[in-house]
Amino acid sequence: MSQLQIAEGDHVRGQPGADITIIEYGDFQCPYCARAYPTLVELQHRYGERIALVYRHLPLGMHPFAQGAAEAAEAAGAQGKFWEMHDKLFEYQAQMSPGQLPLVAQELGLDAARFDADLAAGAHRERIRAQAQEGKTAGASGTPSFFINGERYHGDSDRESLTAAVEKYL
Repeated sequence: MSQLQIAEGDHVRGQPGADITIIEYGDFQCPYCARAYPTLVELQHRYGERIALVYRHLPLGMHPFAQGAAEAAEAAGAQGKFWEMHDKLFEYQAQMSPGQLPLVAQELGLDAARFDADLAAGAHRERIRAQAQEGKTAGASGTPSFFINGERYHGDSDRESLTAAVEKYL
């Protein structure tokens, strides 16, 4: 299996040449992804430019809103606000529903007509499908699935486990 690396078009938070690259295959409706989210933010704050975070989609069929949330994140990304939408989807996960996406888009200052048109047309569906397939091929069987510096991480998504895994690479 080839090691996963940052690819052209990836959503990257941090510098692509960082000491540690964490690629997450996630689902915006997954409670374990939501649990990992603040830890990833904290690790990046703690280690700054030494960590690059990459988010790729793996919406699970058991989560009926996951595909729509992924499409909303990509629609926001098309307007330069992927990470802002990503953060809101996790921060509001418990209350999030398809009807609230336009409100979040408005809160982020997105062009509402363009956002709605992207969602209606499924403009980003193929990108999401391709990322999910790539993740499954690489061994991502559930969410969140992390690859740290290209290696599949098999630990838990809790704060202690993720922090220990990252610090091992530092």
